[in-house]
Amino acid sequence: MRLLEQLCKIHAPSGNERNLSEFLLNYIEEHKVQWKKQPVVLSGEGFQECILLVFGEPRAAIFAHMDSIGFTVRYRKQLVKIGGPVAEKGFKLVGQDAQGEIECSLKYDEEEGELLYDYEREIERGTELVFKCDFRETEETVQSCYLDNRLGVWSALKVAETLENGIIAFSCWEEHGGGSVAYLCKYIYENYGVKQAIVSDITWVTEGVRPGKGVAISMRDSLIPRRSYVEKIIAIAKESGVPYQLEVEGAGGSDAKELQHSAYPWDWCFVGAPEDNVHTPDEIVHKKDIKSMVQLYEALMKKL
Repeated sequence: MRLLEQLCKIHAPSGNERNLSEFLLNYIEEHKVQWKKQPVVLSGEGFQECILLVFGEPRAAIFAHMDSIGFTVRYRKQLVKIGGPVAEKGFKLVGQDAQGEIECSLKYDEEEGELLYDYEREIERGTELVFKCDFRETEETVQSCYLDNRLGVWSALKVAETLENGIIAFSCWEEHGGGSVAYLCKYIYENYGVKQAIVSDITWVTEGVRPGKGVAISMRDSLIPRRSYVEKIIAIAKESGVPYQLEVEGAGGSDAKELQHSAYPWDWCFVGAPEDNVHTPDEIVHKKDIKSMVQLYEALMKKL
């Protein structure tokens, strides 16, 4: 779990994924020699901070967003949300401006209805603040801020170790409206003819999706994927013997939004471990669900 802890600690809120993108490129360069198949690594000009790993003759693509939720400093100690973080008084926030590193606390002005920071000096406007990472691991669980979606990224890296044919796309902006998957899916479809996607992201623990019972295959959220493709995913999951749960929700979204709204005939399905304490500094995931997530992705990328 050391790699997951490293990922959770990297400052990379939506729109400023550069630190995580550079970390991943260095990690891939260092470790790909140990992988079963050497991927073509696409990044830089034309991809902004996104990264594509292309293995062999791909038939399907994994999409994992790199960015996190957080806050942007406005005026008079005000904060503006990046994405949808839970904002409770006393949450520890960290960041950096031209005057140095910052560790401050979250406040809420009930009279004005404003989110504020509590710090010894004024923080430069436009500075991004994220939850301070307190990574905790037990025999059964992992707990930290930003398991959504550093765990999705971690899982994709684990799958990369044995992947022979497929694409892994590390995307940006998912937590704050998206934007990068539109050009990534265009590039992938036009250059490789791939039109099958699995979204490697983290979902919610609910009354129907329980911790420790297996990775969740989402049959729908705010969007509805093509039924025949979801049935194909479920059939592969059944055949694999990997523990899984079926999720049905009416809210929530992911990188799948841009796949479904694209001008290309992409099929997609969200497959991810469920977490509790969503979008807080204390997100928690059961290790059994992490294991089944990696195992199911390995099976899916072989069979799709």
